[in-house]
Amino acid sequence: MADFDKLVVSFLVDEIVGGFFISVPPGHVACVYDRGLGVLKRVWGPGLHLKFPFWQIAKLFNAQILEYTIRHGFDLSQKEALGDEPIIASTKDNKTISIEGSILFKLDKANAPELWENIGDNFISKVVRPYSRSRISSAFSKFNSSEIGTERTQIEKMLRDELNELFEDKALIIENVLFSEVKLMDSGSRRSSQTILSTPASS
Repeated sequence: MADFDKLVVSFLVDEIVGGFFISVPPGHVACVYDRGLGVLKRVWGPGLHLKFPFWQIAKLFNAQILEYTIRHGFDLSQKEALGDEPIIASTKDNKTISIEGSILFKLDKANAPELWENIGDNFISKVVRPYSRSRISSAFSKFNSSEIGTERTQIEKMLRDELNELFEDKALIIENVLFSEVKLMDSGSRRSSQTILSTPASS
């Protein structure tokens, strides 16, 4: 995690201002804002492309699969950082649980102009974090605490499908939802008392 802060503070990686060229590196796409026409519908792939200097401004988007990490100790001081603190939810049998895991997602490249035009730079705080918190809490409320371990795959798939439906018009594609740890919380406190789902760390 040493390079985490360098990965993506914002999904919009760099802005290229001025000059005649847009240089798009591998794994990225570019969109162009035209001062007369607004955000153009075309998407530019990797390579070197021409643009009108000063009249057009290009924005680079990371089109690779990104990991949104939900874990204890995550730093939320940067609102657009890719992650969140553990999500506290209630199960069907009224048990309080703490949920950690990851959401793997990527840009829907063909619709990148809509993301820039309709949501802008702050899409993590505006869309990904609140929607993920809400859907994850809702999903676990449909299961008893004793079912979470055996129904893990079903919960992950259900959340992937629900988030994809929610993000369909926001130019984001959910590749997978993976839970690493779910813990029961002590009654009346925020301290964990028992792990009911855990995935060993990868070597």
